[in-house]
Amino acid sequence: MLDLSKLIANQKPGFTLQQPFYTDPAIYGLEVDRIFLRAWIYAGHCSQIPDRGDYFLFEIADESVIVIRQKDGEVHALLNVCRHRGSRVCLEHAGNVPAFVCPYHAWTYDLSGKLRSARVADGELDRAAYGLKRIQARILHGLIFINFDNTADNFDPIEHDLDACLAPYGLANAKVAHETSYPVDANWKLAVENYTECFHCRPSHPEYSLSHSLAVPEEKHQALWDGMDECAESIGLVTERFSRTCADSGSFGNDRMYDHYPLLDGYETGSEDGKLVAPLLGNLKRAGGIASDFQVGPLTFFLAYSDHVVTYRFVPTSPLQSRCDISWLVNGDAVEGKDYELDALTWLWDVTTIADKRIIENNQRGINSSFYTPGPYTKMEEPTRQFVEWYLAGISTEPQS
Repeated sequence: MLDLSKLIANQKPGFTLQQPFYTDPAIYGLEVDRIFLRAWIYAGHCSQIPDRGDYFLFEIADESVIVIRQKDGEVHALLNVCRHRGSRVCLEHAGNVPAFVCPYHAWTYDLSGKLRSARVADGELDRAAYGLKRIQARILHGLIFINFDNTADNFDPIEHDLDACLAPYGLANAKVAHETSYPVDANWKLAVENYTECFHCRPSHPEYSLSHSLAVPEEKHQALWDGMDECAESIGLVTERFSRTCADSGSFGNDRMYDHYPLLDGYETGSEDGKLVAPLLGNLKRAGGIASDFQVGPLTFFLAYSDHVVTYRFVPTSPLQSRCDISWLVNGDAVEGKDYELDALTWLWDVTTIADKRIIENNQRGINSSFYTPGPYTKMEEPTRQFVEWYLAGISTEPQS
């Protein structure tokens, strides 16, 4: 039987996790309860549901959420579970509906989730008690975040810290130009660990390494780093950097981070030739050759260039499978074929993610070996070490009833 406390006690600081953390179904079950259902998760962008009745589904582990635009313009998140016999109510990934009709027995719910008709049972039950369950949904500059824990009241610190940082990008007026998913045959933590470090970038991502200074030690391009804050301020970016976790706030699930770094000489944005691939975002004055990273919760990361933003979301689907969802945001009034070309917009992070999929899956194959033992993190993997420490704190904390 799994002894989690013993496993955590035996975890060597500064080393990768022990094998059961990447393979054990019992640990995965605890992660669902103690991490995924407690933390803020990016669900999508408001541009995906502009009109009344527009919706899309967000799915994680065994959960499905309907994110829908209400008639009053508000965005709600409803659990996609019929209150009759538990069937999925909504089967299409996205669309527009006047109401939700369960395909099993035709119980009907309005856009807010209220039970409107239970067919032959209408006179036998209190319809007000059988609406679709609703979870928290918050919007930050057009970005929709959800939280399955309706007792969690910790989004305000996220908004407080990130509001000014995101304002220059005008994301509330942006749109999703493209989105895609990459299935990964590996535990979700390996995908997150890989994203949080760039020690692997030089050997694994030659395309990325041509343009991004994180691929090499900072001292190799010290002049770029020394002038970065002045450059960031001159183009309209906030120069503050921060990283706040539950250890800082005492509130699990509201982790957030904002940072920026210089692109290498000759690169204005993350593209094949270094030139802009879309119009400047928001009220930015010029490109400047700076990339900004921000994070909300444990699964979602954003990379903001001056002309587009790439959203990265790592979604657990089983103990040994996960999904990498990526979307590309551009100005809401930008026109495909005129202001941007999809191939140019998506090139870098498509080729990079395909390579990441390969190395993450190879990592999982090695960890599955009976000869695997945890190894030490290097200086360039410091953010990954911090993620592991955060994870151990989260998995060891039982949710409050």
